[in-house]
Parts: sequence; structure tokens; C-alpha cells
Amino acid sequence: MLTSKQRSKLKSIAATSPAIFMIGKGAVSDNLLEGLDSALTARELIKISVLKNCDYDADDLMRLLEMKLKAEAVCRIGNKIILYRYSRKEGVKHIEL
Repeated sequence: MLTSKQRSKLKSIAATSPAIFMIGKGAVSDNLLEGLDSALTARELIKISVLKNCDYDADDLMRLLEMKLKAEAVCRIGNKIILYRYSRKEGVKHIEL
């Protein structure tokens, strides 16, 4: 569970980074989950853009991804979702919390 200070730090880091995934029609597939999982392993912090034609509301999608990926939802701002998960992979530059 992230504290408010940790969330704030992660939000500030994510503010300058672009969204690396866009989720639209057809919402959540196994291929999408694999891609998100590998991105979280490599980066620890990812930003996702939810398109208007998505089958899910951004809040519902955030909770679904949080559960499926075993990640922490940092926040949702408009149609952007920010997820964090500590990576156990060697060689990854870890985010200092």
C-alpha cells in the first residue's frame, strides 16, 4: 500500500512521461495484459491512456488492471491511469520511494 507521499512522488514522475499504452475498443485481452506486465517489470511505473471508445470506464479499468496485474493504482486523472509495481528483475533502475 502506497502512502500519500509515495503517490505524490510517483505522480510527479509520471507527469513528464508519455502514455505507453492506449486502451480502446476490445478493452482487456491476454496480449494486452502480457504487454502491461512486461512494461511494469521493465519500468515499474506506466501511464495508460483510455480512449473514448473503450468498453470500460477509466475507474473500472484501473481497478481491473490493478487486480489482474497485482499492481498499485497510483491515480487516475481524466482518461489517464498510472500504475506502479516494484520490479524484482535484475538490472532495472528502481524508483526510490
